[in-house]
Amino acid sequence: MPRTVSFTGVVLAGGRSSRMGRDKALLEIDGRTLLDRAIALLQDAGASRVLVSGDRPKHDGIVDRTPGAGPVGGIASVMPHVAGGPMLVVPVDLPDLDVRNVQILMAALSTAQAVCFQGHPLPWAARVDARLRGIVDDVMRDAPQGPSMRALHAAVGGIEIEVLAPLALRNLNAPADFEARSR
Repeated sequence: MPRTVSFTGVVLAGGRSSRMGRDKALLEIDGRTLLDRAIALLQDAGASRVLVSGDRPKHDGIVDRTPGAGPVGGIASVMPHVAGGPMLVVPVDLPDLDVRNVQILMAALSTAQAVCFQGHPLPWAARVDARLRGIVDDVMRDAPQGPSMRALHAAVGGIEIEVLAPLALRNLNAPADFEARSR
């Protein structure tokens, strides 16, 4: 698959990691933290810039404006730092996401305002423009404690595409997930 057009990458790394019991972004696989892996993935896939959502001083993280508002809160917090155009948002806890799947999402973005894989609201690709900014503001205003990604995706009129590699979308939410992946 050809390299995608330039895009802004966003890593969501501001969550509390309550189910994991420790900071997921700092978990290591093969000697690299999940945060460093996610940043490298976005760079390898062609991101012209990578932003980190969350209080991550080492990575110039953008602190959530509305703590506890989930992924949409993280997206709302980084939006003022995104100039516009294509954006791909990945959660920090998808260690098996690969360049091929990123490219598939970004290619599908040519026909829609937003794209995600069927049954997986993240990773999420979107075209950032005034309309999207307004929708993000609206869903945050309507559900300040954290609107769901599904609600944001529906409000944007996004599409879902077929998952070709389900294991690439396996996230690490609990210690057992991390233990199983680390073996």
